[in-house]
Amino acid sequence: MAYLRSSAFKSLLRTRASSLCPQQRRWAQVHDVRFLATHHDPNQVLDRYRSKLKQKAQAEGHQDIDSLKEAYKEKIEEFRHKATTPLTPEPPKSSPSPSTTGPSPPPPPPTPQARAASSATSTGIRPLDSFIDVEKVRSLPPKEIEAIWRLRFANNSHSVCAVIPVETYQRIVSAARQNPQFVLPLPRTQSEAQTAEGNAEAAKGGADIHFLQWGFHPPASPTASSAASANDHTSTIIFTALASYQLHGSYAQPHTTVTHYLDLADEKGLVLMNGQVMPDSGVSATDATWLVSCVQRFYDFGGQANGRKGELLQAFTRGDVQNFKVEDLMAEAEKL
Repeated sequence: MAYLRSSAFKSLLRTRASSLCPQQRRWAQVHDVRFLATHHDPNQVLDRYRSKLKQKAQAEGHQDIDSLKEAYKEKIEEFRHKATTPLTPEPPKSSPSPSTTGPSPPPPPPTPQARAASSATSTGIRPLDSFIDVEKVRSLPPKEIEAIWRLRFANNSHSVCAVIPVETYQRIVSAARQNPQFVLPLPRTQSEAQTAEGNAEAAKGGADIHFLQWGFHPPASPTASSAASANDHTSTIIFTALASYQLHGSYAQPHTTVTHYLDLADEKGLVLMNGQVMPDSGVSATDATWLVSCVQRFYDFGGQANGRKGELLQAFTRGDVQNFKVEDLMAEAEKL
């Protein structure tokens, strides 16, 4: 969307409560009860017909029911095999009784590494240890840690990274918890906008609008530090083209995902940020860097967002069409 119209944004703000709420995914399956099969305990069937089986065993000269079953073993297996279908499989062999094997010992408590792996699996967030050796860099000064972090992604053309002072991050996160969604313009050059729209008139003042959403998760690498530790969460920001989000809702494919790691926040006062840009998404690492820098401009209420930027963010959250102006959004985004 390379040409902005105020009416489109007013419509977005009016319908924000309904259009920006996550769409629930339903994975329920309907089963036809005619095809649901259960297998009863064989002992229940045996008890029910025990008297008749005893009579048959005596009539055929067998000592007891077990002797009768042994004599008809092959025939029983043949009938059981013929009755087996994909929907009614043959019941599994009986397992040893719990009374004979004894109770199973309780599983050992999970280690911090296991908890970290479980957290990373459930949230899909890679722990910081998967990028750098955290224990080794703890002994380094902040300047060297920043250099190592930037060099780690220097050869990745689809990656953006930054090192944020923990005080600045805490101001941004405080605003993000109250304003978890926002829109940001990504200015396009005149030639890019003209190529996208096919005419020079639409190229003037061209910009793409991108929708961002904050997410807060358990720390990807939990530590045994005190309750006052800053490393009590991992935050993410996902960026999606607004046109795609309006079309697909929560099923829209984000083009950039940003993760903030607080593993070194207590000892070094640093928050490490890494962002991954989806290849062939139409967004470059340079574009993603611009969007990430705009996040600080609009969310750092104690710093760059102290003024009109913060007012625009809060107006968007309230759905205030009178105070949220597209022209102001673009002008403020370009101010350093």
